[in-house]
Amino acid sequence: MLKADRKNNHPILVQKILFTAIIIVVYLLGRSLPLFGVDISVGRIEDIDVQVLLLQSISGDRYENSILSLGIFPYMIATLVMQILISTLSADTKSRISSITLNRLSLNVMLIVAVIQAFYKVNQLTFRQTDYSPTLVKAVVIVQMIAGAFVILWLADRNGKYGIGGQTTLIYVNILDSLTSALSGNPIQKMIIPIIISIVIMVVVIIMENAEKRLPVQRISIHSIYADKNYMAIKLNPIGVMPVMFSSAMFMLLQMLAAFLKMLFPENSVILWINDNMVLTELFGIFVYIVGIFILTIAMAFVFISPKDLTEQFLKSGDSIINLHAGTDTRRYLRKQVLMMSLISSTVMGVCILIPMLLEYYDLISPSLAVLPSSAMMLTGIFYNLYQEVIVVRNYDEYKPFI
Repeated sequence: MLKADRKNNHPILVQKILFTAIIIVVYLLGRSLPLFGVDISVGRIEDIDVQVLLLQSISGDRYENSILSLGIFPYMIATLVMQILISTLSADTKSRISSITLNRLSLNVMLIVAVIQAFYKVNQLTFRQTDYSPTLVKAVVIVQMIAGAFVILWLADRNGKYGIGGQTTLIYVNILDSLTSALSGNPIQKMIIPIIISIVIMVVVIIMENAEKRLPVQRISIHSIYADKNYMAIKLNPIGVMPVMFSSAMFMLLQMLAAFLKMLFPENSVILWINDNMVLTELFGIFVYIVGIFILTIAMAFVFISPKDLTEQFLKSGDSIINLHAGTDTRRYLRKQVLMMSLISSTVMGVCILIPMLLEYYDLISPSLAVLPSSAMMLTGIFYNLYQEVIVVRNYDEYKPFI
């Protein structure tokens, strides 16, 4: 197919960009389709704060009344759960599990999360008076929400195969939408501090994305002058800005859990306090969110850069890190390196997000502008990855076919 496209002078990059544009249009149209029987006039949010805008990056629908109101939250939680489960398996066990089995398990987890989230959200909606029973209307809305979540998954999957950016493109659209909402109606003098913080964060993210620590590796298959130039690289920001997005999903999950406990124990003062303060406009909620970034950054670093798997690969190939014995010493060393890099990354990202949230809490900046630095961080990280993908596809277009 690619060869035929080249003969017809249709660059792959252009095709991918056009396909992504179509996916975005379909996604935006889906966000404009209201749920059955929902009074959309009641869902308008006048007071825009950091929580509304930050969580919009994963839900997409700030008013939460469209068929795509669940956003990518179920998919992100399912992905996180599957990554944690897979990380507990040995390399041999992983190799025996087919991709079809993993995909089926991931879809089952996503379905469970989508059902729970839909039941949680349906109780927060206001419905119009109709000729149908309220139970039937809510049941239809729940089905619409769950179906919408799988439509988003399908769009992200199609975009990953034939477009640019995969599911991050939809997140990019959500963040740009939230930024538009944040910036509208704010005078330029109020934007100075958030913009300065955002620029600093963008520079920091770019530096972290390009910085890496190189561990010298001895390859038994290389006996040339390049033998001393082999290394294994660990990025200063091993997971990029993914923990920020996943922490938003985890925070939403904790909010749902707190609301559920409140329903079970309505007289418990501790649970009531947690439910009231599990928001990003309160110090408790801010603390939970920042701690979540730390935990997820470290956990995801150990999942995606598994010292256990790397050690097993060294043992099987006969390669080794210079001046280290294979096995336990190598695994311990790699754990230390991954932990150190993830701690640096989580600290930098946590501080960059904590500062504007505290400024909002103490009324030093507008609530709607407090999300600007964190949005700038996510946009920069996602754009950097998109840029690298575009470069790879463009380089592919520059190759000339032999026939």
